Amino acid sequence: MHFLYILESLKNGSYYVGVTNNIKRRLAQHNNGLSRYTSAFKPWKIARIEEFDSIEEAYRRERFIKKRKVKRLSRR
Repeated sequence: MHFLYILESLKNGSYYVGVTNNIKRRLAQHNNGLSRYTSAFKPWKIARIEEFDSIEEAYRRERFIKKRKVKRLSRR
């Protein structure tokens, strides 16, 4: 199984979207500062998880969410 996950920063309320096959390990990596982008905004909590049979499906969903996020931000 592969997962799309959305994290919410408890520091400033920002969100991060990613894909993994191990949610617990990946959340620990984000909260231990092992991900360069997210280390400045830790701690993180899981806001949403979606499960997929293939990694391709999970990445497709991630791209869809990130594109919508960019479009919404550019309208401000």
